[in-house]
Amino acid sequence: MLRPVKKDRNITNLPKCFSPAAALHTKGSFHPQVEEFCQVHRADTVNFNIAKVIVVGDVSVGKTCLINSFCKGDFDKNYKATIGVDFEMERFEVLGVPFSLQLWDTAGQERFKCIASTYYRGAQAIMVVFDLSSVTSLTHARQWLEDAMQDNDPSSVLLFLVGTKKDLSSPEQLAQIEEEAIRLSEEIRAEYWAVSAKSGGDGIRDFFFRVASLTFEATILSEIEKTGLRKAQDIISESSTVCVFLFCHCSI
Repeated sequence: MLRPVKKDRNITNLPKCFSPAAALHTKGSFHPQVEEFCQVHRADTVNFNIAKVIVVGDVSVGKTCLINSFCKGDFDKNYKATIGVDFEMERFEVLGVPFSLQLWDTAGQERFKCIASTYYRGAQAIMVVFDLSSVTSLTHARQWLEDAMQDNDPSSVLLFLVGTKKDLSSPEQLAQIEEEAIRLSEEIRAEYWAVSAKSGGDGIRDFFFRVASLTFEATILSEIEKTGLRKAQDIISESSTVCVFLFCHCSI
């Protein structure tokens, strides 16, 4: 039995992107078809109300803190490396429809890569996390994405490049690494965000609401496309049946 959706997890409008210069979707509202679909199908959305999100990046960049800050509202300053994979489920209500994110927190250590990679398949969204105070972790982001995309379809996965530990960077350092991060986000077609789990969860709530909203929208649009395809196939099937019947009747 799923726990109820928290009151502060209700999304009625599409959240804004972090930077229009580093976002593929800059529109200010949900797709009209999605809004219409949700009004009609709120009662029967069981088949597409969960999306899988995998979180990858170097060891100690703050993947676990990022997730815990949003899901549990806490920040643990005592670092503990993730062993293999951790899992969190966070529930939302988007346009009146229940929707959940499965957040797969993968280990950044090389010795756990084989274990973590077995969970990459079937992702609807991928968060590539790096440390805003570490240029090396940003350099490694591309390889993490390539590894995560090996078992996923690039056309059906939303990508997010997330810089953490914003509070540890000086303004000059932050400006420099953000310039490189935005350039990389354009190359890999990812949406860029900069957040901090320590300083009151700076930007984290907005980020996860954005991920949930865009993933939800993509899931609904995919369902609309499948529904339209099924209807078209049904029409073709019915037409074929009528043609066969007429042919047999005329032959008689």
